[in-house]
Amino acid sequence: MSKLLIVGTVAFDAIETPFGKTDKILGGAGTYIALSASQFDVESGIVSVVGDDFPQEYLDLLTDRNVNLEGLEIVKGGKTFFWSGRYHNDMNSRDTLDTQLNVLAEFSPVVPKDYINSDIVMLGNLHPAVQLSVIDQVKNPKLIVLDTMNFWMDSELDLLKQVIAKVDVITINDEEARQLSGEYSLVKAARKIRDMGPDYVVIKKGEHGALLFHNEEMFFAPALPLEEVFDPTGAGDTFAGGFVGYLANTKDTSFENMKNAVIYGSNLASFCVEKFGTEKMLELDKDEVDQRLESFQALTQFEINLA
Repeated sequence: MSKLLIVGTVAFDAIETPFGKTDKILGGAGTYIALSASQFDVESGIVSVVGDDFPQEYLDLLTDRNVNLEGLEIVKGGKTFFWSGRYHNDMNSRDTLDTQLNVLAEFSPVVPKDYINSDIVMLGNLHPAVQLSVIDQVKNPKLIVLDTMNFWMDSELDLLKQVIAKVDVITINDEEARQLSGEYSLVKAARKIRDMGPDYVVIKKGEHGALLFHNEEMFFAPALPLEEVFDPTGAGDTFAGGFVGYLANTKDTSFENMKNAVIYGSNLASFCVEKFGTEKMLELDKDEVDQRLESFQALTQFEINLA
């Protein structure tokens, strides 16, 4: 069985959307990635940090889904990372109301011995110094996938570029791709980002799907039109978890198979937005996932009859 190493936040979120609001609930990029990847037959291990205020119930939710928590540091007397945000009516833009780094501020990742030889490494959105430290600890992974955001482009660009030079795949949204490359055209942006190091660039466009670029080839996966989007939090991380989970499960990192991985990632992300936080991902079953995959296939299948 392939090993997947996940690096990312395990956290508390408090979310407000036009449909309601929550108190502190389970969140964090690492959590969403792990829950999504758990849909596949892979050995996932998470490297992160929480305080001792993090409930055992949440730890059990992860271990029940075969997520190894040996690399999850629990700091005695510490408080877990907390983020709070409010989404606007269009559900695409949001305001951050509160960010408390807490134990994350001093986090120094330690990759468990059993995961140093992981087949795939998924670097969730964290400080580039933490991502570099993990890259230095692992040995010859088949694939390193990076997720990052505009905050690090604004504050740690030089360090971020060091990380980008060492990874095989980068996943970012369209706004971030334009900022990182200085190009408005996403085709030109992807080419410039590939010149920085990665062989593959995945550009996420939210409700408008995702683009995959490799050399001069590209692939577009639509997002499934949904009747309701309840909460977009974690959708990008859920996409990343589906993407790497599928690749680890199939043990195939070719461009052709990455096309499938993008579809699987988009499929799982479409579930994530249907309820608050991680709620939908925690109750998801394989039949639901397979049924929606068929909907994706029907959405994109067509025949061309040339005149």
